[in-house]
Amino acid sequence: MTAEYRITESRLGGEPTLVVSAPDDSARAVLALHGATLLSWQVGRAETGRPTELTDGYRDEKELLSQDGVRAGLLAPFPNRVADGRYHYDGHDHDLLPGHRGDRLVYHGFAREAPFELTHATTTPDSARMLLHTTSIRPGAYPGYPFAIDLTVAYTLSADELSIEIRATNVGATTAPYAAGWHPYFTLAHPVDELTLHIPARTLIRTDASLLPLPGEDARIPLDSRPAMDFRTPRRLGDAVIDACYADLLPGPAGRIETVLSDPASGEELRVWQHSGYLHVFTGDTLARDRRASIALEPVETMTNAFNRPEHAAALALEPGRSRAFAFGVRYTAGGTGGPDERR
Repeated sequence: MTAEYRITESRLGGEPTLVVSAPDDSARAVLALHGATLLSWQVGRAETGRPTELTDGYRDEKELLSQDGVRAGLLAPFPNRVADGRYHYDGHDHDLLPGHRGDRLVYHGFAREAPFELTHATTTPDSARMLLHTTSIRPGAYPGYPFAIDLTVAYTLSADELSIEIRATNVGATTAPYAAGWHPYFTLAHPVDELTLHIPARTLIRTDASLLPLPGEDARIPLDSRPAMDFRTPRRLGDAVIDACYADLLPGPAGRIETVLSDPASGEELRVWQHSGYLHVFTGDTLARDRRASIALEPVETMTNAFNRPEHAAALALEPGRSRAFAFGVRYTAGGTGGPDERR
């Protein structure tokens, strides 16, 4: 009988985790049920066969619970910031931080701290697929978000790829504003400065000093006018400091949008893919631990502060009884000679 992928239960301190392994241990992922958070993803290197870590996730229970850096956090029901923690939706004003004075920074939603449970798992000799579910987003559970959303997260692990789909279902009686995303940090065993980045984007989202997009069309600036931020031609990151959102992403021939992080020394590549949305890039300059040791390449459905932007209203609206999914993932290759989508 051919061996299949394995899924076993473990713990990170007191937090339950799932460990997913290939039959020959050449691929491995660890997920925390807290936030359905990816803690580790390893793939065997071609020259040694031994797994190498490709993400920079939470290393212990304290880090996971602190959420510092939002390492591999699933972002829902909104990615990035909501200005001043307030928004107006469907004729009502909402405050995500009622009674709070001073710093009113709210970012990256609630899903990253929600309790998930494993509801279904499928293993084959070639892959493992897990469905994790939470019903924690309900009226009264989170101030300023009086909506009822069920979330199901599907993780699929194969020899060289990790795929994720976040599916939201509105189980309430009113239309809810909703968007999703992912906040992973990637590493190729070298500091960010030594790696090469390719982003197939035509537009940069311009922000103010608080990293909030400017109003209306003033937020969008062609990358032709910002060469220092333009990575349509792959180039070394060097000392570039980036905390920015890219828009008008161009798909490759197979229809997937691929952002490529590569190591010129080894030829290794990570191809972060999505089918739609935006890409936020953060070079990790303000992380509390290991600054610029990894880079966040974040597929997101909407730009920052979408809850307060009329042009996003239709994309955000999730009607009662309806579901919407956002899919993305990352693939490791040991080559690096092909252009985006060439290996599809």
